[in-house]
Parts: sequence; C-alpha cells; structure tokens
Amino acid sequence: MRDRSAPDDTAPDDSAPADRAEAPPVPLWLAVVLAACAGGLLTLAFPQPAVWGLSFVAVAMLLVALIGRRTWSALLVGSVFGIVFFVLLVSWTGTYLGPIPWVALGVLEGVLTGVGLIPVTLAYRWIPRAVGRPAVRALALAGTVGALWIGRELFVGTWPYGGFPWARIGLTMTDTNAAHLASWVGVSGLGFVVVAFVALVVEIVRDRPRAAPRPRLLPTLSSLLLLILLVAVPLFPTTPAGSMRIGAVQGNGPAGFFDEREPYAVIDAQISATRELRGEDMDLLVWPEGGVDGDPFESAALASALNQVVRGVDAPLLGNAATGKGERFYNTSFLWPKDMTGTPSRSETQTHAKRHPVPFGEYVPDRAFYNAIVPDLIGLLQREYTPGDDAPLVRVGERTVGLAICFDVIYDEVIREGISGGAEVFVFQTNNADFRGTAENLQQLAIARMRAIETGRSVVNISTVGTSQIIRPDGSTVSTVDADRPGVLLEDVELRTGATGGVVVGPYLEQLLLWGGLLGVVVAGLSARRRRVG
Repeated sequence: MRDRSAPDDTAPDDSAPADRAEAPPVPLWLAVVLAACAGGLLTLAFPQPAVWGLSFVAVAMLLVALIGRRTWSALLVGSVFGIVFFVLLVSWTGTYLGPIPWVALGVLEGVLTGVGLIPVTLAYRWIPRAVGRPAVRALALAGTVGALWIGRELFVGTWPYGGFPWARIGLTMTDTNAAHLASWVGVSGLGFVVVAFVALVVEIVRDRPRAAPRPRLLPTLSSLLLLILLVAVPLFPTTPAGSMRIGAVQGNGPAGFFDEREPYAVIDAQISATRELRGEDMDLLVWPEGGVDGDPFESAALASALNQVVRGVDAPLLGNAATGKGERFYNTSFLWPKDMTGTPSRSETQTHAKRHPVPFGEYVPDRAFYNAIVPDLIGLLQREYTPGDDAPLVRVGERTVGLAICFDVIYDEVIREGISGGAEVFVFQTNNADFRGTAENLQQLAIARMRAIETGRSVVNISTVGTSQIIRPDGSTVSTVDADRPGVLLEDVELRTGATGGVVVGPYLEQLLLWGGLLGVVVAGLSARRRRVG
C-alpha cells in the first residue's frame, strides 16, 4: 500500500543529503499494523493487567511506525494507535450508556493523539538533516521525541472541555521503582524519561549496522543514565508530621446513575457500614463521593441523620453530596462538625466543590448541538454541575487535609493547590458505581497511588463500591476494602509536610518540555531547509 500524501513515501529527497533516518524502516501497511498493536499493548500496561513493561515495547513499536512518514501518513498511523489505545482503555465508559459515548470518546481522543504525534514524525524527518554527527543526532532525537510525547499528553489532557489526562505514560510505572522519579520531576517528567529512553534505544539499534563503536558510546552511556534514573532514584524526602486516625467507609450502596433504589438508600448503606466504627477512637470519618443522596443543607432529615452519625463516632465527617445554590448545582465535599445540631448553613461548614465536572457525565457542553445528534442520551442528563472555585482543602483541628473529588485526581493543578495550601494528607472521594465490573476503579486507584508518591503524602482513597485503600507516601498499601462489598478502613495515617520536587518543579518542566519540543522541531526544520538551499 502506498502513502498517497507523497509520490513515494520511501523515496529519498534529492535536495538533501541521503540519510537512513529519512526513509521509513517499514512500509505504510506494516506501520499501521504496528501502531494498532502498540495501542493494544499500551492498554495492557495499565490496570488491568498492569504489565508495565509493555509500555516500553508499545512506545518502541509506535516510534518505528512513525519514522520517515509524511504528514498525512503520520496522522493515519498516530490516529490508528490512539483510537485502538483509547477505545480499549476506556471501554468502561460504555457500561451503562452504550457504545455511542464510548466510541465517540475513543475516536476523539485517538484522532487528537494522531494530530499530536505529527511533530514526532517531523522530528525524525528534520533532525537527521540538521545534525550530522550520529551521537548528537541520537541524543537530539531522543530528547525531542520525549518532549513532544509529553506535549501531546498535555494537549490531550487539556482540550477539549478541560481535557482528559487519564492515559499518561508515566502512570504505567506506578508499580515500579521508576515511580519514585515522579516525586522529583512529576508524572510528566517521569513520562519524558520513559519515552526518551525508548527513543534512544531505538536510535542505538538503528545505528548499529553503520556506526563505529566510538560514536555509539555517548548514546549508550546516556541510555544507561536514563535507565538508572528509572530504577535507582529514591523518593524525594518529605518531613514526617505525626499521624491522624482516619476511618473511611465503603457502603456499597446503589449509587450508580441507573441503579434502582429507594429514597435515601445510599446514605442508609453508608450509615449501616459506619456502625462498625462506633466506639472507635478517630480524628476524622470519611465517606465517598455521593455518599449522601440529597442536599443536607436543604433537608432537615438528612442533616439529622448526619448529626447522629458524627455523634455516634465522636468525630467530624468528611462527606459529599450534590448541593444547590440558587439555580446552580455543585458536586460538594463538606466537613460536618461532630457537635453539629439542627440543619446548618453552608457558612457553618467547610466545603469544596469539584473543579472539573465530567463532560457528558455531570454536565453537557454545547447542549443544543449534541441534543440534535443524540437526544435520547443527552436527555438523561438534566442536572448541570457547575465547576467549583474554592480551595481543595479542609481543616480538621490543627491538620490540613487535601481533597480531590473522583476524576479531579487526574488534574495536576488540583493536587498542587492542595500541597501549596498545606495539605499533610490527601482524601480522594469517588463513586465508581457506574463502572462496576470494569477496570475503571483500578485505573483510578493506580492514579491515586501515583499521587501519593508524587506528593510524598498518604492518601485515603474511598469509593462507594470499591476498591478503597489507605496508601502510604511511598505508594504502598496499608489496608484495602475490595470492590462490591461494604467495609471500613481505620488506620493511624502518617502525615507529612514539605513540597516534593515533583510538585514544585513539575509544572515548569511541563512547559519546558511542551515548548522546548516544538521549538526543537522548528529549529531543526529551519536548519534542514538552509542546508537544502545551500
């Protein structure tokens, strides 16, 4: 099959010096097959089954498929990779709403991935023409390709409608020592090292037939250095600051969008499971997202029920519910004081509203447009949640607890704001009931564990239906409640202070990689053009 974007995708450019890097190592049909296989393999690097080593193989296969391609063939190869990857990875989105939202999300993210991979192909086309020395060329390619990969992740993670930064390559390293690197340079920095290492190994292999041993020495040593970073870097040190006894309750109630339930069935399930903690000493009780199926600031019955709960455990409750303010609705976490009586006003409690309501899940962007396309699906979503703007923090006595509600855990700025506000521990409240029996809750749990490592903080990840865990700052698990059963967690949770390098350096490194990668391609293109003209 011939690439129609150029007369011959494998033909050398007579106006430039011949170089093996300019010709595709595989024909287009095989590149498409490699891209599809790479997308499938990369899916397997995420939970489940979380075979992390496949991420290296998948990246290598994709890079080989992109080398030497023209723009339109690169878009095809990249889109095939992205569509296969996302359609498989987020298949859980079709559990209740059917194939239309699932396929739409997968195709959209896949095509955006294809667009974001075009600069990678340009790097493979232009850098060899601009850089003559093989060793320098290999390093320039590896660094630029790694930066462009992260730039693509940032692009897909922020657009459209706030983006979907769920599938970052660094997250596949959660179960490895490589995850420690995230505490120094953030998840994006870790991802850059992974991709740059693979790209450098690919260049070393491609140079073997013609390069003398000495020119290969610098790339080989550089690849070994990157490997050492991935396997031997310790955690960034943070400062122990005592402990906090936290109880968390997984009620396993009928909390799904389409679950059949009686009024107040969700809070009844939470209350029933919480009885196991009565008489226990604790500083904070935590319920999951949607653990209260109504607005306790407007319902005297719900407020009374919560008052009885906090009196029963003699601790404040960090709960969550859909709350209204005027004509607006919010996904709201709140700290219910243990001495509360009556129905409080919002000013009497600490609250935090979810920053990133889920498009087509918690609100419908451009409702009129999508309603004209799929009115039956859009009609199911009548309540529109408004993004919150308050700090993702609550104070429990002298302690500061950082928050992220459900998918907010994937957004870096929410986590970083928690650390900058003094969070000594994080609580992630989530409702996975709409994805029972899928890998969604384990994928989200892996992100929570990576956040613990990245921030140097303990994490309490509590779900309505599981899997719930208390996680140490090194990402290891203290205790677990498995999915689809009620249960409680009660632990002395370690508190820590101090910002890690991943939190402080991470956002600056992301911008450096984003713009540095693009600038590298532009400079290489201009240099290659000058050499052609000369």
